[in-house]
Amino acid sequence: MSSNLRHARSTEVGWRQRFTTALGELRPLDPVRSIKMKLIVIIAATVAMFTLVTWVGIRFDFGVLRTFPVALVCSLLITQFLARGMTRPLREMTAAARSMARGDYTTRVHTHSQDEVGQLAEAFNSMAQELHTLDTQRREMVANVSHELRTPVAALRAQLENMADGVVPADGATLAATLTQLERLSRLISYLLDLSRLEAGAADLDLTDVVVQDLLQEAADQARHAAEYHDRALRWTVVATPPDLRLHADAERLRQVLSNLLGNASRHSPEGGTVKLLARYEAASDEVVIDVVDEGEGIPEADRAKVFERFEQGNIPGQHGGAPTGGTGLGLAIARWAVGLHAGTINIADSAADRGTTVRVRLPAAGPPVPSP
Repeated sequence: MSSNLRHARSTEVGWRQRFTTALGELRPLDPVRSIKMKLIVIIAATVAMFTLVTWVGIRFDFGVLRTFPVALVCSLLITQFLARGMTRPLREMTAAARSMARGDYTTRVHTHSQDEVGQLAEAFNSMAQELHTLDTQRREMVANVSHELRTPVAALRAQLENMADGVVPADGATLAATLTQLERLSRLISYLLDLSRLEAGAADLDLTDVVVQDLLQEAADQARHAAEYHDRALRWTVVATPPDLRLHADAERLRQVLSNLLGNASRHSPEGGTVKLLARYEAASDEVVIDVVDEGEGIPEADRAKVFERFEQGNIPGQHGGAPTGGTGLGLAIARWAVGLHAGTINIADSAADRGTTVRVRLPAAGPPVPSP
């Protein structure tokens, strides 16, 4: 008996839940695309219901004391039925906003309404999704920055402790290894400062007429000195077509781009390889195309878009079979940002040979368009 009673009660509860859910999903005014039209429909239905019940009461002589209360109750019921769902998205947005204030960006507003409230709910969901993505990226960036900073600091600490304890002598080789870690740490801090300026929108351009041949040669000379300091024997080729090619751009930002690209090319090129820095003018698009070509292992086509993401460095094959090459994973992200400031594009192009990597930068020869006031 008790089991049958429990079964009957559970069945009754189930039916009540299903009825409540079905009733909650019943929103007859959702297809109406305007709140004003919804209010007009509700008022018209309320007046019609009140009039109908009053007429029936008068027609069948129910009396005023019975007719008017019944007409009022019926009018309120029809109003509640038609208005169901009009304010529910607003209540859900209020709850979601409180959740977002606590750091929870996963709450979404569920509505099928086509009016202004429904549009507001869709905009709210889009905003919540964007905030959720930004919060995830922020957390990942903090974790990555912590990891990237910890690595050179830990190496420096270990090397200095070994020298202080007399485990290793403070000779030229040890000091050179320490200086390498310091350079990596300094480079990472510089990249993070650039990223902070990127996020803050504080990135102005000092546009001037730049002689492309001189700019490329200067960048190649600096990259060659850096490679020689690290005992890398490489050949460097710089060609601009035509030799007097000019570009309206920010020379300092372009030096930053070329320094990052040539640093990567130097690390990934084999000993005795050639790094090419080529520039040409394309009249059809009025663009200056700059190619940085190395003779490394190349980048798989599936990974070419990933290398421009922040802290992405694991899928770039190097001369040691894909082992880490000491990069921070921020250089190409900074380069993409600087090229984007010039209204240009940067991507990994197909190399002429079967091996090697070609990074292609396209910049408008006349400079980025000036925004209208």
